[in-house]
Amino acid sequence: MHVLVGDIGGTKTNLAIVEITANSVALSAERRYASAQFDSLDQILALYLEETGRRTAGDCPLGAFAIAGPVQNRRSKTTNLPWNVDADHLQEGLSFDRVGLLNDLEAVAWGIPALGPGDLVELHPGQPGAGNACVVAAGTGLGEAGMYWDGSRHHPFATEGGHTDFAPSDERELGLFAHLQRRYGRVSWERVVSGMGIENIYDFMLEWHQVQTPDWLAEEIAEGDTAAVVARAAAAGRCQVCVETLDCFFTLYGREAGNMALKHLALGGVYLAGGIAPKNLQALKASRFLDGFFAKGRMEDLMRRMPVRVITREDIPLLGAARFMAATA
Repeated sequence: MHVLVGDIGGTKTNLAIVEITANSVALSAERRYASAQFDSLDQILALYLEETGRRTAGDCPLGAFAIAGPVQNRRSKTTNLPWNVDADHLQEGLSFDRVGLLNDLEAVAWGIPALGPGDLVELHPGQPGAGNACVVAAGTGLGEAGMYWDGSRHHPFATEGGHTDFAPSDERELGLFAHLQRRYGRVSWERVVSGMGIENIYDFMLEWHQVQTPDWLAEEIAEGDTAAVVARAAAAGRCQVCVETLDCFFTLYGREAGNMALKHLALGGVYLAGGIAPKNLQALKASRFLDGFFAKGRMEDLMRRMPVRVITREDIPLLGAARFMAATA
C-alpha cells in the first residue's frame, strides 16, 4: 500500500510517499515547505505532485494528512494558520481515491508502534507495563493525544488539551500569569509550553529582573527564531536570563506533561514529541522537568510508575498518518 502523507504544522508542512508492508513502513520523496508561504494545503500538494513527477494523485491514490488543529467531520480549521482543510475537497480536486484527516498528535500516537529502540530516549524508566499512554508535544504550539489500552492494543485519540487553562503555582509564576494575561487575556498552557512559550517566558523574565536584552543577543534574535536563540544562549551559559527562561520552561513542561499523564492514568508510558525536546535533550535531562512531572502531591508515587520517553524521530507524524490510513482501509 502506498499513501501520500503530510504533517501540516504552523511553521512547516512535510510531505512524503509511504509504502506500508506487513513488516515495515518506508518513506520516500520527502519534501518540506514553509506553510505560511502558501494560501492553502491544496497549493502545497499540487506543487509536491508536480515536483515529484506525479501530475495527479492517481498513482498514489490514498492521502492521509496530520493537521495541527481539531478535525471534525473530515474538516479542520488549522490553529496556527489561516487555512480550512476539507478532505472531500482534496479528494475530488486532486483525484485521490480516498483522503483521511487526523490531528497531528493523534498521528504521532499512531506512529509509535513503528518506532525502533533508537528512536526513543528514556527520561524516566518507571515500571513498564500495559495500560493507557499519552503524547505531549511542545513545538510551534502544544499538542496532546491519548492512547486508550483495550487489553490488547492502544487506540489513539486526539485532544486539544494544550489549550486548557494555565495554573501558576508560586509567586514568580503568578507574575508570569499576570504578564501573559495583560497580553492575551486568557492564558492557556500553550502560551508557556511551546516555542511561543519560551519567547513569552523570556519577555517576562526581562520584566521580572528589570533588565534589557543584551545587544549581542538582540542581534541574534533579530536574525532568527527567538525561542531557538534563547535556548542556544542558555545551553552555552551566555545569558543568565536565558538560563532561567529554559529552567522555567522545562519545569512547566514537566508539570503539564504530568497533568496529561494523570488525567489519562498513563501507566503505559508518556511520550514527549514535537521539536523542542529532541533538539534540547541535554538541557531537558539536566532540567527540573521530572520534578515538575512528579509534583502531584498524593499522586507522586503513581507518577513515578509511569515511564517517560522522548521521541527523536521527526517524521513520526508521517508514519502515523500512513498507519492510520491502513487501519481504516
